[in-house]
Amino acid sequence: MWVHNWNRWQRQPLKRFISLFLIVVCLTSAIAACAPGNNGNTGRKELTLVSYAVTRAAYKKIIPLFAKYWREKTGEIVTFGQSYGGSGSQTRAVIDGLEADIVALALSADTEQLQKAGLIKPGWEKKTPNGDGIAYRSVGVIVTREGNPKNIKDWDDLARDDVSVITANPKTSGGARWNYIALWGRVTQTGGTEEQAQDFVTKVYANVPVLPRDAREATDAFFAQKQGDVLINYENEVILAKQQGQNLPYVIPDINISIDNPVAVVDSYVDQRGNREVAEAFVQFLFTPAAQREFAKVGFRPVVPEVVAEFADTYPPISNLFTIQDFGGWSQVSPKFFADGAIFDDIQANIARP
Repeated sequence: MWVHNWNRWQRQPLKRFISLFLIVVCLTSAIAACAPGNNGNTGRKELTLVSYAVTRAAYKKIIPLFAKYWREKTGEIVTFGQSYGGSGSQTRAVIDGLEADIVALALSADTEQLQKAGLIKPGWEKKTPNGDGIAYRSVGVIVTREGNPKNIKDWDDLARDDVSVITANPKTSGGARWNYIALWGRVTQTGGTEEQAQDFVTKVYANVPVLPRDAREATDAFFAQKQGDVLINYENEVILAKQQGQNLPYVIPDINISIDNPVAVVDSYVDQRGNREVAEAFVQFLFTPAAQREFAKVGFRPVVPEVVAEFADTYPPISNLFTIQDFGGWSQVSPKFFADGAIFDDIQANIARP
């Protein structure tokens, strides 16, 4: 099955054309090659799923389940082209012409960019069973060195003078924006003022020696380059790492943000490709217990109550769990904090670097 790792989208017109051409050629060839029973059967649908990198383990299990379900229901064979990479890069690729039928991105803000580009119709989230478009969740965690030598217990410890923190740059990393809002919400969602929040977040980022471009570079800085005492990461990533043989010590703060991951049908492309029925069915399938269990097995918090109960021991409840909507949603958060000259730039300007 074809899987494309989208690392960097070239913006020069000629390179963009060549890249898109190669994607289409590879996608067409790979889908044909991996289609079961490829013997001229006309009952066939070809879908393209574009997602962010860490979801691959879940979709590897879910796609065959859906293909079996769809064939039993309709008699049609459905095959998938899959593209995984950074959520922001994937968003830009779809806007630039990567014909995704379904997008499963890290931020609702990324899906909203597709809506602004005219590729997804307003109200996309209301078409999902839970009415908000969120198919799975995670929370922020603090990964420590072995034995937790700095005795890290919660976000407050990251502002201590003796703690060095690794996190990516929220100006360039969508995932790092969750980290930032988790820190800000530690103050504002417990009765503190925005001035107090900015003071706290400034102290934490003063302890950040480098700001890697994305979460992967931040992880490399912490583990491979041995920088920092702690790494701000996500519960799903440390659980998946444990399943792969890396038992990372980590702390889940009791005051935390719900990292909500949306899924949507890309209206323009499914209508062009005649895939609306099967694409919408796939999105609906992601909310079934069978699919939700696969998300839960690889580290994501499920959203269906039945499966939430099944995995209660794996995913302990958070005493104070807030969401991005508590800050007005990404449409307000992004310009307020991360636009040029906004609060994060102000924080950086006020940090005295050696």
